[in-house]
Amino acid sequence: MALALLDIAAMLLAFKLAIYLRTTIFPEFYAGFPRHQPSADIFRFWWFFAIWLFFFIYEGLYTEVMPYWDEVRKVATASALATVGVFVAVSIGKLSGNVSRTVTVSMGVMLVFIYPFVRIQIKALLRMAGLLTRRVLILGAGKTGHLILNTMCNEPNLGYKVVGFLDDNPLLHGEIIDGVKVRGPLSHAERFIRHGCISDVVIAMPGADGKFHQELINRLQYKAEHILFVPDLFGMAVLGITIQHFFNEQAFALQMKNNLAQPLNSFLKLVLDYFLSAVVLAVSALPMAAMALAIKLTSGGPVLYTHERMGRSCVPFQCIKFRTMYSDADQRLEQILESDPDARKEWENKQKLTNDPRITPVGRLLRKTSMDELPQIFNVLKGDMSLIGPRPVTAREIDYYYKDMAKHCFQVLPGITGLWQVSGRSNTSYEYRIALDSWYVRNWNPWLD
Repeated sequence: MALALLDIAAMLLAFKLAIYLRTTIFPEFYAGFPRHQPSADIFRFWWFFAIWLFFFIYEGLYTEVMPYWDEVRKVATASALATVGVFVAVSIGKLSGNVSRTVTVSMGVMLVFIYPFVRIQIKALLRMAGLLTRRVLILGAGKTGHLILNTMCNEPNLGYKVVGFLDDNPLLHGEIIDGVKVRGPLSHAERFIRHGCISDVVIAMPGADGKFHQELINRLQYKAEHILFVPDLFGMAVLGITIQHFFNEQAFALQMKNNLAQPLNSFLKLVLDYFLSAVVLAVSALPMAAMALAIKLTSGGPVLYTHERMGRSCVPFQCIKFRTMYSDADQRLEQILESDPDARKEWENKQKLTNDPRITPVGRLLRKTSMDELPQIFNVLKGDMSLIGPRPVTAREIDYYYKDMAKHCFQVLPGITGLWQVSGRSNTSYEYRIALDSWYVRNWNPWLD
């Protein structure tokens, strides 16, 4: 109820701001803009807010628990549908003389593009006040249980608060896992749910057999509000997955779409790549010229550096970057790896060096800000890369690290940025980097980008 009231308050604010834009701001920029005063009577337009609230309810924004970006998408979708709904109501009710289209569109733009992010912060404040939180009990204190705990801690928008583990391994009883205690065996589940005010139970024991899981779920299903079952299906696609029911056989199947085979998705990604690259190139042309001049004046050698990387279907292409290293970088690397065992170990693990002496002072700044990758926009315009995708790698990396995973990871164009770049970059191991690229390809869709 608190969240619904705050949503209504935000809609009222957007309505008032839209009226202000229509009557004060827009006429200043366009002399021919009609200056008649649209009605600002909130009670006259109560149905505006009823339509918006209906679509918020329809999208499950008061009943479902969802990650950050899923909620952003759903709030934006609900607001867009509500804007269309208002126009439909105006058309059917023949109210065009009473309702300002400029006000409706302005209000819709604010609620579609701004309010989703504001609403996330409102929910964070409500959680700080003790609302919108769900107490969680995890059954299974092994690797999977630990993974679920980390996932819930790293996604605060879910509102989950893990209050304990239960596990039948007596050696784990009393142990503290990332601040959460293993409180006893599974036989204590009902008592713990009842006395601990548990709303959600997570069954995180994928190694147990099906009969064990079935009995456990049947035993606890009516003791808590939700049972979350983690099956032994790691490494598969999760975005867009649907459940197909077979009622007569009391069974179900997980249905996963091949998003790469959707022509509309591929066309949309191509259009966005070319359009956004052209925009970025126009905006960054002068800064790129300044960077090129700085590189030329501070170190000998060419401004741009090209290196052969593997593209879609492992077809090689020349990847373009601003040069950030000294011209004799390859020779310097050989000397470093021969003389420094720690550096060799780090290079073998990450294919990077933390304090790389081969990098020029200007290059260090460009790398820190990722500006050295700006020339890759030309690779996107040539069709060798995408703005977002797996990291472009060398043939050696494919042979040494990716191996059989290469055919899977490079079904799409490599990207200037991607899931690895926003998930820790150099702080992650190479194996985790490959896992992120693989996850991206399996779950690819325009919204993920």
